Amino acid sequence: MLEESRKRKLMLNTLTSILFQLVTIVVGFILPKLFLQYYGSEINGLISSITQFLGFIALMELGIGAVVQSVLYKPLVSNDTQMVSKVIKSAQSFFNKIAIFYFFYMIVLVIVFPSIEGSFDWSYSGTLIVIIAISSIAQYFFGLSNQLLLIADQKNYIVYSLSICTIILNTLISMILIIKGFDIRIVKFVSMFVLLLKPLFLTIYVKNNYEIDKSIKYDEEPIKQKWNGIAQHVASFVLNNTDVVILTIFSNLKDVSIYTIYKLVVSGLQQVVLSVTAGVQSLFGHMLANEEYDDLRKRFIQLEWVVHTLVTILFSCTGVLIVPFIQVYTRGINDANYVQPYFGLILTFATGMYCLRLPYNIMVLAAGHYKETQLSAVIEMMLNILISTLLVYNYGLIGVSIGTLVAMAYRTIYLSYYLSNNIIYYKFRHFIKHFIVDLVGVILVLKISNLIIISHTDYLSWTISAIKIFILSLVVVGVLNSFFYKNQTSMAIKILKNKIV
Repeated sequence: MLEESRKRKLMLNTLTSILFQLVTIVVGFILPKLFLQYYGSEINGLISSITQFLGFIALMELGIGAVVQSVLYKPLVSNDTQMVSKVIKSAQSFFNKIAIFYFFYMIVLVIVFPSIEGSFDWSYSGTLIVIIAISSIAQYFFGLSNQLLLIADQKNYIVYSLSICTIILNTLISMILIIKGFDIRIVKFVSMFVLLLKPLFLTIYVKNNYEIDKSIKYDEEPIKQKWNGIAQHVASFVLNNTDVVILTIFSNLKDVSIYTIYKLVVSGLQQVVLSVTAGVQSLFGHMLANEEYDDLRKRFIQLEWVVHTLVTILFSCTGVLIVPFIQVYTRGINDANYVQPYFGLILTFATGMYCLRLPYNIMVLAAGHYKETQLSAVIEMMLNILISTLLVYNYGLIGVSIGTLVAMAYRTIYLSYYLSNNIIYYKFRHFIKHFIVDLVGVILVLKISNLIIISHTDYLSWTISAIKIFILSLVVVGVLNSFFYKNQTSMAIKILKNKIV
C-alpha cells in the first residue's frame, strides 16, 4: 500500500512537473519577445537586471528552505503533527524576518540601482523595482513555508498546478496590456496581483488539510541544521545571478539582454530535466527515513542513467540548434547582435553540466548532508565569481560563460565523488564511465550535424531542422548506450513499448 501511494504521488508529481516546465518554457519565450518588440533591448535588459538584483535577497534565506524540507520527512512519515507544527512555525518566523529585511533592501535598491545602471532616471527604475519586489515579499510572509510542507509531503503536484494557472493567467493579461500599448510599469503592476494568487491558495489549502498548531511552543530549535545549508544556498544563488550582475556592472544592458535571451533557451532545457526528477528528493528522503537502503541504491542507479542519457540528447541538440533558433526569435530586432555562437555553445555545455549533477545533489539533499558538502559549494562560488570577473573585460559574454562552466564542472565531479564515500557508497568510476559516454555522444552529434543544413528563416523550417537533429542525437546516444548500458537501454525500450501498447 505504501509503495503504491509512493508510485502514485511520484507519477502525479512528475506529470504535473513536466506540464509545468512545458508551460514555463512556452510562455517564457512570449513575454521577452514582446518586451523586445514593443520596448526594445534596453528595457528587456533593465527588467532582467532588476530581477537579478532583487534576487540577491534570496541570500538571506541562508539555505533554510532545503533544510526545512529534509527535516520534515521523518515527522511526516511518522505522522508527528506536533513536530511538523514546530518546524513550520520556526520556518515561518525566519521567513517573516526575511520579508521585513527584503522591504528595507528594496528601498536601498531604489536609491542605489539607478546610479549603478545609469540608462534610466530614478523614478522609472525605482517604480519598477517596487512593483517587481512586492510579490516576492508576499511569498516570504505566507507562501514559502506552506510550499515546503507540501513538497516534503510529496504533494508537489499541488504547487505545480497552482503555478501553471498563475503563469498562464499572468501571460495572457500581460500580452493584452503590452499589445494595447500600456507602459511596462503598468504591465508589471497588474502582474503583481496575479502572482499573489499562488501563495494565497497555498495558505488556504494547508489550513484545510493539515493540523498546524501556530501557537505551539518549543524550547529546543526544531530545525537543528538550520545554518548548515548556507553554503549550498549561496552557491546556487551565485550560479543563477552572478553572470547578469557582472555584465550589468562591467558591460552594458544590451549584453544583459543577449545573455537573458540565450539563458531562456538553456533554462528551458534545464527545467525539462528537473521535471523528470520532480518528487524524487522527497521520495529518497522518505526511503532514508525508513532505512530502505538497497531499494534506494537501485532507484538511484536508474535515475543516474536516465538523467545522463536525457541530458546528452537534449544538450547535444541545443548546442547545434541554439544560434539558429535565436536568429529566428530575434528576427527584426537590430539594436543588438544576438548571433553569438561561441557564447551559446559554452552556455549550453555549462547548463548541461549543471543538469548532470542532479542525481548526486538530490541524494545529498535528501540525506541532509549540508554541512559535510558546504566547502565544495564555497569553492564553486569563488570559481564562478573570480573567473567570470577576470574574463569579462576581454571576452564579455564568453568570459562569464566560461566561469560558469568551470564552476559547474567542479561541483558536479565533487558531488559524484562524495557519494562514493557517503550515504549510498556509490562507485566513482561509474560517473567517469557515464561522463565519457556522454562526451563521446555530444562530439559525434556535433560532428555529424555539420552534414545537415540548419534553417533559420522561420519557425517551421527551424522545427524541421530540429527534428532531424533530434533524431540524429537519439540514434547516436541510443547506439552508444546499447553498447555501454545494455540493461538500462533494454529496460527503457521495454517500458516505452508497454506505454505505447
